[in-house]
Amino acid sequence: MLVVTRKLDEGILISDNIEITVLEINKERVKIGISAPKDISIIRKELVDTLSANCEASKIIPKTALEAFLKMKK
Repeated sequence: MLVVTRKLDEGILISDNIEITVLEINKERVKIGISAPKDISIIRKELVDTLSANCEASKIIPKTALEAFLKMKK
């Protein structure tokens, strides 16, 4: 992992077409801006982690139990 220190309005370049810029610095948060081509997907890591956990959890529940639960919700 590369670790860099940046100040407000400073940034880094990834390859030739992705730029990450520090937009705002507060006590507990740093707001960054990401400029990248539209064909590059950008998603927060916690969303990917949650999706992965949900997929794993859905494999544990038998399909018949899931169908029965969904019928109860109607």
